[in-house]
Amino acid sequence: MNSVLGAFLLTFAGLFPIVNPLEAAPFFLGLTAGMPTAERRALARKAATNGFALLLGSMLLGPWLLEFFGIELPVLRIAGGLVVTALGWKLLTQEEWSDHGSADLRRDGARKVGSFYPLTMPLTVGPGSMSVAITIGSRKPAGPLQIADLALHAIGALAGLVAIAVTIYLAYRFAETIARLLGATGLEVLVRLSAFILMCIGIEIIWNGYSALVGAR
Repeated sequence: MNSVLGAFLLTFAGLFPIVNPLEAAPFFLGLTAGMPTAERRALARKAATNGFALLLGSMLLGPWLLEFFGIELPVLRIAGGLVVTALGWKLLTQEEWSDHGSADLRRDGARKVGSFYPLTMPLTVGPGSMSVAITIGSRKPAGPLQIADLALHAIGALAGLVAIAVTIYLAYRFAETIARLLGATGLEVLVRLSAFILMCIGIEIIWNGYSALVGAR
């Protein structure tokens, strides 16, 4: 039981500050502006499901794939940081992110928003989250009960991923309520400020990956 709880806390505590769905909620609203409420809620559910699948895949297949293709983890961080920076720049410079335009423009914009890209990756699950998931998946319990410990670790880690997915859905599901409380002006300020912070996070990820890559040489 302690192994399950330890793996759960390790997974949830390690991923939640990086995934941070509360911080990503304004981006979700900005990218889904003009959509009907039902469609936005469906995208929130899909983003949570896709995020869970992506983190689970990173945890299970990430260590093996990186070793198979000879890709170093710092390289993954640099590439992911570039994508995060590009998304932040797009939201920061986009002239009209809200639903102030015509109905036709809103419908056209809604069709361009995918549940996987950019809502799931890199908005919700970015390179930092994938790196943590890969690191957790690389942990191997030692000792005579290695198989049993591995099974308990997997159960706890899976429960942690489920908890992360639930927080993603709840944050995105009630993002519209947050928007009503903030108002149009407050939401726009929050989106622009969050977009700038997202750019800074992307650049920091790139720098950390570059520093790790240079330090390993």
